Amino acid sequence: MSKKETKTNKNYIFAVGRRKESVARVRLFHGKGENTVNGMPFAKYFPGSVNEYLFSLPFKIVDVWDKYYVTVKVSGGGKKGQIGAVAHGIARALLKSKEEFKKALRDAGLLTRDARVKERRKVGTGGKARRKKQSPKR
Repeated sequence: MSKKETKTNKNYIFAVGRRKESVARVRLFHGKGENTVNGMPFAKYFPGSVNEYLFSLPFKIVDVWDKYYVTVKVSGGGKKGQIGAVAHGIARALLKSKEEFKKALRDAGLLTRDARVKERRKVGTGGKARRKKQSPKR
């Protein structure tokens, strides 16, 4: 098997979502089941109504909330970056399932990878990424 070929299991659709330093590997299953993140129920890993809204947004935009469920493995970054990566991965998986979802997902901005990553620290700056050393007044 070459690098380009991957094992395909027809039980699910696989997609990767990214935001900041976070990477989410999403498996989209057809039918009813429990949404899990890193082996935990979604509501336990991402508590709160804002996270629930961001998670369900791709499903609600294409109106398939009760037709699919996902299992996600997410790593890197913080919780906000992770939930953004999960939403991005779900949107990509839904797009693979049906091509006609593309316009709605694209208009909602869910297919665009948010590439804003923290800027690296430079050598000799004396602190953060853009900070410069203070020069003497006289």
